[in-house]
Amino acid sequence: MKTILTNKHISIETRKRALRCYIEPVLMYGCEAWTISKQIQNKLEATEMWFLRRMLRIPWIAKKTNERVLNEANKRRSLVRTIRKRQATFLGHVMRRGKLEHLVTTGKFEGKRSRGRQREKIMDGLATWLGPGQVSDILAAVKDRDLWRDMIANAYKQGT
Repeated sequence: MKTILTNKHISIETRKRALRCYIEPVLMYGCEAWTISKQIQNKLEATEMWFLRRMLRIPWIAKKTNERVLNEANKRRSLVRTIRKRQATFLGHVMRRGKLEHLVTTGKFEGKRSRGRQREKIMDGLATWLGPGQVSDILAAVKDRDLWRDMIANAYKQGT
């Protein structure tokens, strides 16, 4: 794909479409189950910028900020937002189903907690992305499909 994505005879819009169609699905495979920490989010954003810099043939030694590169490509950062949207959609599906996945996601299974700092859960990351509100508010909103879709759409428009 390097020859297609870096070809100057192909328009930047066509190259962006090729990136979105062929590379991003491979990158985001299984992203519905990821727990995105700040470190992973930074790596995903860096990967997205790396793709754009390669497509525009901007060398690493060029002193161009990420904002200038995004303006040149006429693009917004969308990878992390798309992953969060897919996670929220999958969470709605799992919560409405109400089986074992529901128990695991809400953390209502029996047992002792492990020592040390507790791991970040998918629900915590989605709660911060969806905006103000507790996890219990999110679990209540999931039951109403239209409300859940509106919450996801609003959070996607606002960004991360």
